[in-house]
Amino acid sequence: MEYFVDINNVSLNYGQEYDTLALHETSLQVKKGQLIAVVGPSGCGKSSLMKIVTGLEPISAGEIFVGGIKVKGPQNNVGMAFQNPSLLPWRTIIENILLPLEIVEPYASKFKISIEEFKFKALTLLKKVGLEGAENKFPWQLSGGMQQRAQLCRAVIHEPELLMLDEPFGALDMFTREELWLVLQDLWISKQHTIILVTHDLREALFLADKIFVMSSRPGKIIADFFINEPRSRELKFLYNDKSAKMLLELRNSIHSAREDNNTV
Repeated sequence: MEYFVDINNVSLNYGQEYDTLALHETSLQVKKGQLIAVVGPSGCGKSSLMKIVTGLEPISAGEIFVGGIKVKGPQNNVGMAFQNPSLLPWRTIIENILLPLEIVEPYASKFKISIEEFKFKALTLLKKVGLEGAENKFPWQLSGGMQQRAQLCRAVIHEPELLMLDEPFGALDMFTREELWLVLQDLWISKQHTIILVTHDLREALFLADKIFVMSSRPGKIIADFFINEPRSRELKFLYNDKSAKMLLELRNSIHSAREDNNTV
């Protein structure tokens, strides 16, 4: 199997009369263990792309395969994290992190008898992302950055084969975002998840991704891609060298072109 995620000529219509074309003949391939980023102008269909890959939104045309299996509905082997942490306020941090293990098989059927094992797993993740000692706090007792760290733990605790990240750090200040880029990089290095990251932050895409895909304005489709030939683990100073500055300018120009692109279908 050459690609773990294979999106072939996918189109997506939505709206009351299915009269809004969000994606048009979109194709994108991701190898297993690869971390790719998707960037593009606002409203280009980046979040729609997330929904169709996870099976949360049925496509209008084309085919999608994840792990060699055609996507026909919601996928159990996918972890997700969003811009807003969406942690349940009445549950402690460790209870929030354990949630996928309560509802996703094969973990759900043995949750009660394996609870101590699962708690140890959650505590190990919390330590890895710098939240040791926060397991019994409630979400409202943590900062936004700390909540996002907890959300990452919840997204990966059931060891999904595919991790989908939709602007997970977009609401945070620059310094907190940079800290969490390092956290995500460490998680990726240790687990080698296949990751699709949707972001508006070109620096974030450049720092984290193996490959960056650029989408056109609506209806969205992939119009360019960039390989990032930079070994890991990466340091933040990588973003400030001449090579990175040149690539950021190329990405910015691609986004500008995508915004100006008013192709008709």
